[in-house]
Amino acid sequence: MTRIKIDPVTRIEGHLRIEAEVTGGKVSEAWASGTMFRGIEKIVEGRDAREAWIWAQRICGVCTTVHAIASVRAVEDAVGATPPPNAELVRNLIAGSQLVHDHVIHFYHLHALDWVDVVSALKANPAKASSLAQSISDYPLSSTAYFQGVLTRLKTLADSGQLSLFASGYWGHPAYQLTAEENLIAVAHYLDALEWQRDVIRIHAVLGGKNPHPQTFVVGGMATPLDPNSPQAINEERITFLRSLLKTMRTFVEQVYLPDVLLVASAYPEWTKIGGGTRNFLTYGGYGKGSVADTASYLFPRGIIRDLDLTRVLPMDQAKITEQVARSWYTYPQGNQAALHPYKGETDANYTGPKPPYQWLNTGDKYSWLKAPRYDGQVMEVGPLARALVAYAAGVPAVKQSVDATLKKLGVAPAALYSTLGRVAARALESEIVMSQLEGWLDELDRNMNAGDLRIADTAKWDPSSWPSSARGFGPHEVPRGSLGHWVEISDGTISRYQAVVPTTWNASPRDAQGQPGPYEQALVGTPVADPSRPLELLRTVHSFDPCLACAVHVLDAEDGGQRTTVSVDTG
Repeated sequence: MTRIKIDPVTRIEGHLRIEAEVTGGKVSEAWASGTMFRGIEKIVEGRDAREAWIWAQRICGVCTTVHAIASVRAVEDAVGATPPPNAELVRNLIAGSQLVHDHVIHFYHLHALDWVDVVSALKANPAKASSLAQSISDYPLSSTAYFQGVLTRLKTLADSGQLSLFASGYWGHPAYQLTAEENLIAVAHYLDALEWQRDVIRIHAVLGGKNPHPQTFVVGGMATPLDPNSPQAINEERITFLRSLLKTMRTFVEQVYLPDVLLVASAYPEWTKIGGGTRNFLTYGGYGKGSVADTASYLFPRGIIRDLDLTRVLPMDQAKITEQVARSWYTYPQGNQAALHPYKGETDANYTGPKPPYQWLNTGDKYSWLKAPRYDGQVMEVGPLARALVAYAAGVPAVKQSVDATLKKLGVAPAALYSTLGRVAARALESEIVMSQLEGWLDELDRNMNAGDLRIADTAKWDPSSWPSSARGFGPHEVPRGSLGHWVEISDGTISRYQAVVPTTWNASPRDAQGQPGPYEQALVGTPVADPSRPLELLRTVHSFDPCLACAVHVLDAEDGGQRTTVSVDTG
């Protein structure tokens, strides 16, 4: 038996540690540990509830927008504020564009290097790369000269002896399977995606004032002014500009991202049978045409899949959500075996046991700053795969059509989605589906404005004197990484209790009081490991979830903040 430690896992947001036991060349047991303490919930207590979304954005430097939306929805739910249709359209445009942007960045800049051997690309023939690229896509940047230029840049970087952002890869690892030309195509598109993401995120600057941390959310709607005749508001000129950005976004998704995902999936068919993990999936649903309460209009339905049964979708009841701390470095007053709903949750870091060990985790006791969320006592995976499976099982036409077409191209059954590559494919398919909705939402906003409907906020609920003296609310949102929930309790206009349960808390959770491993921990079991000192295969599955530990745990211990990534192997 060999024990592996990866700390911290890189190409994610925040600090994650993975430990695994390898027996007979495969992972037999795994543990996921968040190595920071969460504190944002305590920071917002006692503040004006109308400010909650501003502070909640600071949970993460990447997932800023999604926390703003979930937070403002929680307060709206508590006080009975109903954003007008235009506000929901603007929120959908902000959230939808952020989702597509995030999925593309995840594939190229956080995950692709688990599948792409950058050094192998140095051996590529640009003419062959051009011929291959043109056979799978109409993307105009596919000439021999284009790939020769990328190859020259890559060789210059390699000859300098400083591979920069490509410096720490496991290049030459036997688990890499793309040809040199396929690797060159992927590296070229990696670089193109850097330029693309800088341009399309300007949608947030127009509708949100800035990115990151948009500034135009308010309880009851948005502060984005709408007026076709005003140069200071969203007018026809800005609508036209937004359309151009959406066109740029769509072109890259259709001509680059989707073909590249199919290219990778075709080269690694065995990874449709690796990394499944838990067979239970949860989604809050979202991206509807009306208010959050109008669940019937959701593009992605709300629901639960149990035991991978795609014949039915079970209803989701947020009252059945709990968090446990039996194996987390927290202490509940009710005891370590308690399972508390977020309305009753505690975030104080009042753990008084031994200092968390960092040579090897004490996996028989507490070993993570993440709590263990459970639904009705069961482990649940959240994220694009959960949304795809729930929507597929629910018979959503857009999802079924997209999923079936992709599965047919790959020659696999729907069960192939339940895998490491299934999560990668689900992100790409979701990007295609949401991309098809974004232009419609913009058109609807334009029609409303031209018809004279400029309502953007429910101002009747802005004044806390109109609120109940005591109230509580739930703010759900489906974000790139999965189901995000914010829960707030308000007393006389100020926050008395606040809890956020984020996607990575669900997916990277430690074991619970019943000993059930979290989704990462389950998904890693059975993963083949060719070289324990270079555990590329473990990173493939972990990265397929798109971890964001900054969301899940929020304050770093400065004394440990300078630690560099280490891979330790214990063969004892």
